[in-house]
Amino acid sequence: MPKIGVIYNDIKPIACQVATELKEKLTAEGYQVHLATGYAGILGYSRPDRPVCYSAIEKIAPFGFDQDMKFAIVLGGDGTVLSASRQVSPHNIPILAVNTGHLGFLTEIYLNQLPKILDAVLRDEYEVEERSMMRVQVIRDGHLLWEALCLNEAVIHREPLTSMCHFEIAIGRHAPVDIAADGVIISTPTGSTAYSLSAGGPVVTPDVPVFQLAPICPHSLASRALVFSNQEPVTIYPATPNQMVMVVDGNAGCYILPDDQVVIVRSPYPAKFIRLQSPEFFRILREKLGWGLPHIAKPTSVEIP
Repeated sequence: MPKIGVIYNDIKPIACQVATELKEKLTAEGYQVHLATGYAGILGYSRPDRPVCYSAIEKIAPFGFDQDMKFAIVLGGDGTVLSASRQVSPHNIPILAVNTGHLGFLTEIYLNQLPKILDAVLRDEYEVEERSMMRVQVIRDGHLLWEALCLNEAVIHREPLTSMCHFEIAIGRHAPVDIAADGVIISTPTGSTAYSLSAGGPVVTPDVPVFQLAPICPHSLASRALVFSNQEPVTIYPATPNQMVMVVDGNAGCYILPDDQVVIVRSPYPAKFIRLQSPEFFRILREKLGWGLPHIAKPTSVEIP
């Protein structure tokens, strides 16, 4: 019996309702359906009384989500998609992302399209687009303290107040560089349209095999965003005698002490997205972010000098 998964945002009533309806429909058609929330993909924060707060990346998939699953339907916004990608990518499960949130930059379809689209997906009438992910690890005293998969970005900054920090960053075999800024962002091409874009980084198309380093409010005109091969590991050494925090994909992270090291490499597990037509990234930029649209309307009733 073929298996299908449904991951939904359980704080959205419409997502809960649709998840239940999908299970009933697909079960009646002979599929084995597993429901799960995106909760397991939420990483959680370390606390002073619980310095290690994570699960190994290969072990956070919900029950029944394994290599035998045909695909998973994700009901939510971008946050739910980010969470689901951490849960299912180690098991090579494609995601059909359905927008029940707001922007839905990572989603493929809207909720009102689901009935028609689902029939096509069940007939295998789709393509699979792969998006690279990062494996983020925190090393303390030579031991692995914390790790996570990351589809968008990892950010290191001070808390609770933003202030100048110093970082030594080594990229592959190259000499370390010193950056003074409010924080640093390491992002994938998928994450180039998220926090990194707001920090002044460039937009990178998803098929380019790179990472991006973007300082947040740097203290030097020479510190600008850098794009480099994702075959190069990144090691970040905090050079500030204060505790910092690392946030992964905008929802959770780990406290970083002055002697810790943050090591970021390309994950062997890409996120896989079901696409109903060939991926057209520029169309998404236009629809979601207004990229390339005219800034000034030119009236036809008035003569333009």
